[in-house]
Amino acid sequence: MPVLVITGTGTEIGKTVVTAALAATALAGGRSVAVLKAAQTGVRPDEPGDAQEVARLAGAVTAAEVARYPEPLAPGTAARRAGRAPVRPREVAEAADKLATEHDLVLVEGAGGLLVRFDAAGGTLADVAALLGAPVLLVASAGLGTLNTTELTARELRFRGLELPGVVIGSWPSAPDLASRCNLADLPDVAGAPLLGAVPAGAASLPPAAFRSAAPHWLAPRLEGTWDADAFRAREAP
Repeated sequence: MPVLVITGTGTEIGKTVVTAALAATALAGGRSVAVLKAAQTGVRPDEPGDAQEVARLAGAVTAAEVARYPEPLAPGTAARRAGRAPVRPREVAEAADKLATEHDLVLVEGAGGLLVRFDAAGGTLADVAALLGAPVLLVASAGLGTLNTTELTARELRFRGLELPGVVIGSWPSAPDLASRCNLADLPDVAGAPLLGAVPAGAASLPPAAFRSAAPHWLAPRLEGTWDADAFRAREAP
């Protein structure tokens, strides 16, 4: 897959660290990687954004953004309040297409969930994926409440005819509660797609070299890693 879109069931659930793990794993396999943040919000012009955080953790990736807005809001709202032009899905798709001519893999990271609006016309990351004809990897939280948001997102992807290769848990706790452990079986059921990885909580705080070494062990073979869903469930499930 030359382009992979990464979305989540919401905000602050681990999209960036999963994107970094994907990038690190692809780099370890000898592939060139670009990371494109569709719309970066909540950071000043001189601060590193999510794409730069991926580069810090993963290594030699090309980090790019389509637009940046200072307030930590949905992109459409942030653009309106800043008095700036909004991001349009076609702009994101064109940027990803250009990067794909120069890299083996382009990772397009969204902001918040799948249907967070980029502009007043209602453009979303789902529209970007449709324009690119790219699969959409879903990052989900581990615990209570994740089944509903995961199923709603998966249903919307299917409704739009978009490919969902699987779900990755963005932050697997060191001491998972009962809901998290049960969700290992329930997440693939409600998503209608396999579980393709689990990134441990706190992974972003690892030294970059340790992160890069560990990343392939958090992702399934379909994502070029070595993570075994059956073995993980056997160890963690109740």
